[in-house]
Amino acid sequence: MSELFGSAAAYVAIVCDLAAIAGSAYALLAIWAARAFERAALDVPPATYPPITILKPLHGAEPDLYANLASFCVQDYPVPLQVVFGVADPADPAAATVHRLIAEMPDRDLALVINPRRHGANAKVSSLINMQVEARHDVLVIADSDIAVPRDYLTRIAAALSQPDVGLVTCSYRGAPSTGLWSRFAAAGIDYQFLPNVLVGLKLRLATPCFGSTIALTKSTLARIGGLHSVADQLADDYALGTAVRRAGLKVAIPALLVTHVCADQSLRELVLHEIRWARTIRAMDPLGFTGLAITHAVPLAVLGVVLGGLTPAAWILAAALFCRFALQAELHRLFRLRSGIFWLGPIRDILSFVVFVASFFGRRVEWRGHRYAVKADHTLAYSSEADS
Repeated sequence: MSELFGSAAAYVAIVCDLAAIAGSAYALLAIWAARAFERAALDVPPATYPPITILKPLHGAEPDLYANLASFCVQDYPVPLQVVFGVADPADPAAATVHRLIAEMPDRDLALVINPRRHGANAKVSSLINMQVEARHDVLVIADSDIAVPRDYLTRIAAALSQPDVGLVTCSYRGAPSTGLWSRFAAAGIDYQFLPNVLVGLKLRLATPCFGSTIALTKSTLARIGGLHSVADQLADDYALGTAVRRAGLKVAIPALLVTHVCADQSLRELVLHEIRWARTIRAMDPLGFTGLAITHAVPLAVLGVVLGGLTPAAWILAAALFCRFALQAELHRLFRLRSGIFWLGPIRDILSFVVFVASFFGRRVEWRGHRYAVKADHTLAYSSEADS
């Protein structure tokens, strides 16, 4: 029996080593994709500057919330700009932050919508539906509450949206920690795993993403794809909107612009639950592509190869995986001025990412804003009240 186990471990070690070699090559490919993305960042002004309404659904007093929201209010944009914030509960502490913004920026067109009405299982989309009735301008920009943007953000969004056949504009993002070790680990997960995967997918045209960091489209396009009600029960409402726009024969543009996702995770449990929800969301949308991401975990796979196969000459694969990982991290920091601040802990972050990746295959439940949901086969959410007890 022990010989059989040893033989099986040796074969698994070989598979891990081969996958780690592929993952190391993938890291070098990601460096190339990141450089290409950075070179594509051109300052091309839009043909016209359409008036814009920004919709910001809120829930809770997140760290850096005031600064995140203010970055949308102080845009260098030469035509009317309206920002509509929304909460479901008048006692939500995010409402106090919005009132402060309105008081301190009386020259800005800011409004707060307080409406508890639910239109589906997705609370964020319900809030957006409640807010949309206040939108006065034809171009809508939807962005999550934990996003911060540069002052030329709307100009670059308008430029992308004005291109022929473009129906929606979205943006990838980098991570930034709020306070504490776990927020830095969360930011590093975005910077060292999510971002290079997106850049490679876009460069090789293997991915068709749409991110909640930015969704910009016109009211007519939104109506054409069925409106926000069509995604009111979807787990990945952003992905569903992008898919619907593409099915309508329009393009989803992703300009070479990174916005900033401010990470607020304050414990290991909070971080893991957050990332498992993200991972299960991606797996639900693209099971084959998500499974293929296994090779991107080169360092953990190389570690498994050493653990199962011993300190054989193949152990050099671990050294190569570490070299390629640090090379990728260094290039990402240089190109995109990353702020996660755990450069030398990158391999530990990789191991945590691998644990999340594996855990995402065991179950279909996700935790979101303190509630637990089951994800059904059609990617819609089923709220389980007993899961919260």
